[in-house]
Amino acid sequence: MVNFLSSAFSAFEARSSSSSEPPAIEKKAIRSRFNGWTAAVRKAVTVSSMRRFHERILGSARTGVSSSTSDIWLLGVCYKISQDEPSVDLPATNNGLAAFEEDFSSRILMTYRKGFCAIGDSKYTSDVNWGCMLRSSQMLVAQALLFHLLGRSWRRQLQSPLDQEYLDILNLFGDSEESAFSIHNLLQAGKAYDLTAGSWVGPYAMCRTWETLVRCKREEDDFENRPLPMAVYIVSGDEDGERGGAPVVCVEDAFRHCFEFSRGQANWTPMLLLVPLVLGLETVNPRYIPSLRETFTFPQSLGIMGGKPGASTYIVGVQDEKVFYLDPHEVQPAVIIGRNSLEADTSSYHSNVVRHIGLDSIDPSLAIGFYCRDKDDFDDFCFRASKLADESNGAPLFTVTQTKNVPKPVDHSDVLGDSSGVGDSFDVVPSNNTEDYSHEDDWQLL
Repeated sequence: MVNFLSSAFSAFEARSSSSSEPPAIEKKAIRSRFNGWTAAVRKAVTVSSMRRFHERILGSARTGVSSSTSDIWLLGVCYKISQDEPSVDLPATNNGLAAFEEDFSSRILMTYRKGFCAIGDSKYTSDVNWGCMLRSSQMLVAQALLFHLLGRSWRRQLQSPLDQEYLDILNLFGDSEESAFSIHNLLQAGKAYDLTAGSWVGPYAMCRTWETLVRCKREEDDFENRPLPMAVYIVSGDEDGERGGAPVVCVEDAFRHCFEFSRGQANWTPMLLLVPLVLGLETVNPRYIPSLRETFTFPQSLGIMGGKPGASTYIVGVQDEKVFYLDPHEVQPAVIIGRNSLEADTSSYHSNVVRHIGLDSIDPSLAIGFYCRDKDDFDDFCFRASKLADESNGAPLFTVTQTKNVPKPVDHSDVLGDSSGVGDSFDVVPSNNTEDYSHEDDWQLL
């Protein structure tokens, strides 16, 4: 389009020359105005092309909340949109749509950034077009920190001074090596899982990368100053190498993670649970959809890292058959919020735009997150998860057991009816030899 405009200008200029040549100063002014205009057009075309590209993947842009009066569940909190009297046994917040939108806009948004220091030895100073899964994972972990430090009822401040804990969280995700959970440090920690700047990564490798990064930070820092004050538990598949088996939440494993995190000082600590899943081949098997929807009702819910291949998002809520998400695909200048910047502008870390897609259209490769504050919270999570598995009609997302000495868990490939291409979906182990894993499934490139 810009080339076409340039050609058109050239033609106009040639025609002007054939009649009466304008003064040089006038010609210079015309070209100056044209260059400014074409620069604006080029920018608009570039931005629009990126948005159209992601809309083709995620579906046409759909924003706002529909006219449905069904309840909305947002990370464990229910918002009643209908005007009916609330049920006495439903843990709902009855402020309706406005309260939902305030809660949604208070969730921390991480997007593409440009203009940060180069990542490692690469020349990348932006993660545009490849960092969406990393950003989605940052959002999920940021919510866990919000819940831990400020509570689930915290809402974004519109006036300063800002909460110190809130600033501490944003500082952890700045785009530099000095920020503990920056994209720079995530890529460094994920080298064993073939994470590299400029390439996409799947949910399973992303979860393991966070496990590695947190473990490294735990070894570097003293107990009181750990950037993530909670144990990280990746809920994996069966003992045969995590090949196709439904992930198993093992209470003994949870206890061990807490014990190691506290360096033997406590049996239970706050915990971040990440559950990577593959729930189909091209699309999510419909048998899993009711269970996926139900996870948003868990008080421990941290949502889902998922979306479509090549366009990961952070899914935070559900209503009827659609899910609401935060979109990392907006490009913003890099910014680092200082821990003492009580007057900082943090607007780039929040969004008032409520986007949604169909629950049945998300990619079957995803990861669900949960935050358990203490032992009672973990026990409540296990109770809800066990009940969900019992009511899944043989298609549980994951199961719960006290010890590992149990029969082989449900195989997701049995539900899919075809194990081809799925059995190796979790075959991602630390390796520096990329040739050994050239057969990985497409889901790994989410």
